[in-house]
Amino acid sequence: MLSNASVTTMLPVKDMARARAFYETCLGLQPGGLQPDGKFVYRVGGSTLALFPKVEGTKADHTAISFQVSDIAAEIQELKRAGVVFEDYDFPGLKTVNHVCVLGAEKAAWFKDTEGNYLCIHENLAAT
Repeated sequence: MLSNASVTTMLPVKDMARARAFYETCLGLQPGGLQPDGKFVYRVGGSTLALFPKVEGTKADHTAISFQVSDIAAEIQELKRAGVVFEDYDFPGLKTVNHVCVLGAEKAAWFKDTEGNYLCIHENLAAT
């Protein structure tokens, strides 16, 4: 049914200019354009990321989007140089070392965007 449908991730933002600066400058996403309904879109791989204005922002306490990368350590260093601040955790079953947590067959690292959305980068260990 939906296995061939394209996917759009929708992220709420309080301040579109601030969010766009983060996504374009810190994450290096290429602007796709402002839509008539106020959303701003980016093409990311074969997917679409849409930022939409929401005065109260988000209250999510989970990962809103995760980007698959081939070398998580190198990507962390590049993102840190661009101003991204990574989260660190020390919970039973979830501990980061150098910002990275090994979760079964993948490594993951989390950070927040300027609007409070939790973002992740992950590396599939089976692919390395």
